[in-house]
Amino acid sequence: MSISTLQPRLSCPMRSLPVFSSSRIAPKPIVWCCTLTVVNGRVDDGKVSERDAIRLGLPSKGRMASDTLELLKDCQLSVKQVNPRQYVAAIPQLTNVEVWFQRPKDIVRKLSSGDLDLGIVGLDTVSEYGQGNEDLIIVHDALEYGDCHLSLAIPKYGIFENINSMKELAQMPQWTEEKPLRVATGFTYLGPIFMKENGIKHVMFSTADGALEAAPAMGIADAILDLVSSGTTLRENNLKEIEGGVVLESQAVLVASRKSLIQRNGALDTTHEILERLEAHLRAIDQFIVTANMRGSNAEEVAARVLSQPSLSGLQGPTVSPVFCKNDGRVSIDYYAMVICVPKKVLYKSVQQLRAIGGSGVLISPLTYIFDEETPRWRELLLKLGI
Repeated sequence: MSISTLQPRLSCPMRSLPVFSSSRIAPKPIVWCCTLTVVNGRVDDGKVSERDAIRLGLPSKGRMASDTLELLKDCQLSVKQVNPRQYVAAIPQLTNVEVWFQRPKDIVRKLSSGDLDLGIVGLDTVSEYGQGNEDLIIVHDALEYGDCHLSLAIPKYGIFENINSMKELAQMPQWTEEKPLRVATGFTYLGPIFMKENGIKHVMFSTADGALEAAPAMGIADAILDLVSSGTTLRENNLKEIEGGVVLESQAVLVASRKSLIQRNGALDTTHEILERLEAHLRAIDQFIVTANMRGSNAEEVAARVLSQPSLSGLQGPTVSPVFCKNDGRVSIDYYAMVICVPKKVLYKSVQQLRAIGGSGVLISPLTYIFDEETPRWRELLLKLGI
């Protein structure tokens, strides 16, 4: 469980207990006290549990699970599971790491309780079940899958027909203490916070996990607060999103326990390696290497022509090297090979610009990894940890 739902901190008063000996010496007091925090029924003393293995929690079912395994495989971190019915697996490239398959909300809870050290889940899950727990640290906030947003949706008909914003919803006179706005949701932590921030005082939440879209039509709720991807299901059930109704944008993230990173041997180094692999791959998947031959008097002149085009700046700039040709038995330099990294979204435009400045024999190759001198998110993580 997260920090805000922990059982109360137990502070025992200091006591003096007599100590007796066989001789009749005046008893000496023993002073003792205790300050304990109970998490998931266990005492949390602020230290990580004593185990050697570093535990990584991954989603056990659904699209999030398959996409997570695919991403790790692309980063050369394939998960090996001896038995598909088992909840424990390994990643051979990472020594001393155990993979635990869990429900996403249980991953967050077990990170909070210290049973896991790292996990991959949706940001919405971390925000809802982490509930502001400062021990949870987002290590990578954009793994590029699981995209969705948590949003309020209301019917298109009836009293909501002309309501198109949170401001208008809050100003509706129907909502009173006796008859509050009824919201069906599985997000009972984020929901009340969002409603309060938007000035809706009279609201009642009912918990539900699935088929929320039917709740307004059935008359058991006035609105729903749920995850939205394409919005098709909302439209098919005559529901609409409204201006200002998005609680948060979500996608898959890598999250860690602060205590584990600081206290557990090897956890920080393992996190560094996972983060570097993720960063290198995610940066490369939308990039291509473009190679072309260009006529020119020298490398500097060719480079100047390339850099004059807006789509040909590359990561730092083009690499230009001589192409040695043999003409009439003599070796000469008539062409220069230009190599540059180009984003996928401007690939064709880049090829056009290369042709316009004399490029020929253009070759396109996909990239697998781009390793920076230092991963920016690694620096951010060290700052969060105070290291």
